[in-house]
Amino acid sequence: MQVLVFGETGQVATALKRLAPGYAFLSRAEADLTNPSACANAILARAPDAVINAAAWTNVDAAEADEPAATVVNADAPAAMARACAALGIPFVTISTDYVFDGSGDTPWAPDAPTAPLNAYGRSKLAGETAVRAAGGQAAILRTSWVFSADGTNFVKTMLRLSESRDALSIVADQIGGPTPAAAIANAAIRIVQALHGGHPGGTWHIAGHPFVSWADFARRIFDLAGRSVTVTPIPSADYPTPAPRPLNSRLDCASLLSDFGLAQPDWMAALRADVKRLTQ
Repeated sequence: MQVLVFGETGQVATALKRLAPGYAFLSRAEADLTNPSACANAILARAPDAVINAAAWTNVDAAEADEPAATVVNADAPAAMARACAALGIPFVTISTDYVFDGSGDTPWAPDAPTAPLNAYGRSKLAGETAVRAAGGQAAILRTSWVFSADGTNFVKTMLRLSESRDALSIVADQIGGPTPAAAIANAAIRIVQALHGGHPGGTWHIAGHPFVSWADFARRIFDLAGRSVTVTPIPSADYPTPAPRPLNSRLDCASLLSDFGLAQPDWMAALRADVKRLTQ
């Protein structure tokens, strides 16, 4: 099966390269998501067996400052990809986010739970989901949260960098979610695209690491594994204001991913141990 992947250097795309080196990966120079028509044309010209969109605008605060630009990348481009895939009659898988929810309560969000994003990034991703479904093809939306790996830019690498010069940090403790290894997302995307290629109609699924944890406790685990002596002071989100508000409850209900594809929630602690070892040796 010839699979075309949008994205080449991001965390999930990098993991896909390791797990599925036979896939074809498109760099930004080959398919810039700020030009949706070019993305569609790239699919139509190559006529693959399936497409995975692992590229996105992921800078949450920057999206708050330029929502129209974020919407082109996170909504218009996936919509153009989905329409091209529908025209070819091939499966399309795209990655979305827990930020489509408002973060209320403490119950994990099911795939069919009501959406109500708090920020521009979440709105742009939700618009992308809506447009992909409207394209009418065989599509899958895979929502995830708190992605980390030894590659790219993420919380783990930021904490390790800060620990080189700081022995105390104040970190938000009232946002709760599931840190998710990029490799687990990549593996799920591969499994889903195979299922769609085999005739599965598509849908929306969640993947997030287990157990759920706060950012403060996640940081403590990072420092413990790295052998760094850093005192973590837990603070509320109100004490760490950001341009884009963040949801407090980022827990995702991943039961349907297990029942439909046999994929259990990944153990983020095991993945973190391997990533920290790679980053600190």
